[in-house]
Amino acid sequence: MVLVRGATFALLASGVLLSGCSSDRPFGPTVGDVFGGGATPARSAAAAQAGIGVNAFLWRATLDTMAFMPLANADPWGGVINYDWYTDPANPNERFKATVFILDTRLRADALNVTVTKEVRDATGQWVGARVAAQTETDLENAILTKARQLNLQNAG
Repeated sequence: MVLVRGATFALLASGVLLSGCSSDRPFGPTVGDVFGGGATPARSAAAAQAGIGVNAFLWRATLDTMAFMPLANADPWGGVINYDWYTDPANPNERFKATVFILDTRLRADALNVTVTKEVRDATGQWVGARVAAQTETDLENAILTKARQLNLQNAG
């Protein structure tokens, strides 16, 4: 009797574990699937956008908004866009570099983070790190978010 109960339990437990493996994702279920926060229609639609791992509107808006800076590299699955040094011709003694992190598949303000690095040329001609105005990163984030909302509205209409 104990053997039958033990075998039945083992069979049920393995069935539950194996059912979690039947997923259309290559690496099986996510933590959200296990704890009840699995894919919803909105999440599925967002994840299917243009084959990238982040919100497509934020991605495109970032590339459009930051097009004045030279692109160093971009990872559409990880959501990181690195820009190389940019020097404004009107002010050749300072230069900027930026990194944009897109953190979600949803179009949300907290799904975007912009970091900016600034250097200025000192008296010897060497580039030295300098403070970036606090509002600079926020202004870039707002410009990207505004463009992303416009792209979203164009797509809906």
